[in-house]
Amino acid sequence: MRILQFFLIVFVFFLLLPAALAQTACKRLIAYGNPEYPPYLWNSKNGSDNMMGANADFIKLLAQEIGLPIAVKYGGTWARVQEEARYGRVDLVAGAFVTQERKKYLHYFYPAIFQTRTIIWVHRDRKFPFKEWSDLKSKNGITVLNNSFGEKFDKYAKVNLQIQTVASLAQAFNMLKNNRAQYLIYEEWPAKAYALRYKYDELIPLSPEISNEALFLAFSKKSPCNAPELRAKIEHAIMKISKKEVLEKLLIDNSRAWEHEN
Repeated sequence: MRILQFFLIVFVFFLLLPAALAQTACKRLIAYGNPEYPPYLWNSKNGSDNMMGANADFIKLLAQEIGLPIAVKYGGTWARVQEEARYGRVDLVAGAFVTQERKKYLHYFYPAIFQTRTIIWVHRDRKFPFKEWSDLKSKNGITVLNNSFGEKFDKYAKVNLQIQTVASLAQAFNMLKNNRAQYLIYEEWPAKAYALRYKYDELIPLSPEISNEALFLAFSKKSPCNAPELRAKIEHAIMKISKKEVLEKLLIDNSRAWEHEN
């Protein structure tokens, strides 16, 4: 009986050890995100690898609330960021839509930190009637690599639409401007931010929206810091911050900062 109790204690000890080590070892968290996603997130040109944007500012508030430093760093392209999170080489993803594939390697925190609309952008001289997704079937579209616009639309687009992917939003805008694509599909705030800063005055949005998706903070499931107590603490803090009327102000302030950044 004593031997059985001994092995039971050892089993429980090793079961709880990873979480305990995570709590003691994690003095700081690192977050990566999409570096071409203003006003939510972008890589500053001031020589630092610190990211700027509404998501980064939200995470600063979160860090203050939980009493644990969180650095929002440049981690490469959006595709690279997702790969880093998949293998636990970064702790947090600073803004991601929910997909079944990402749920395999990310723990999403609720509630969402922002809501973001996805819309169709066209050249004003080449606009076309658009009322529903099927109106895009005969058109050549473009978007940025590894982007999701909600699982329902993603599945429809995979089967029914011709959408080319490129490495950056700037490249997509140039292709649309130069008539190498008939429409661009992208989120409203980031596309608007690029259009304003780089004077793409001839590019306009169509309505209705393609989708309205929630943008979440997410924890890599393989991060050594991913432990139940810390997740609960973060989620409680997000709920507290989200009740404040700060989210729209973060977007407006960072839209201005992006537009006027040298």
